[in-house]
Amino acid sequence: MSRAAANWFNIVMNENLGIIEVQATAEEGSFTRTQMNGILDFAETGIHQLLAAQRQALSYNT
Repeated sequence: MSRAAANWFNIVMNENLGIIEVQATAEEGSFTRTQMNGILDFAETGIHQLLAAQRQALSYNT
């Protein structure tokens, strides 16, 4: 199993980028607080992009 597959995160945020849910596991080894913060930052960026795309798509329907 690859190291990337050994750790997983499920992160849910609302439209204000407030955290709704965080689930994480380290199946083999562990991850550092710094790594976890980086993953949360990465997730926030992606969720922000998804929200922007959703808003843009919805504006085409009005």
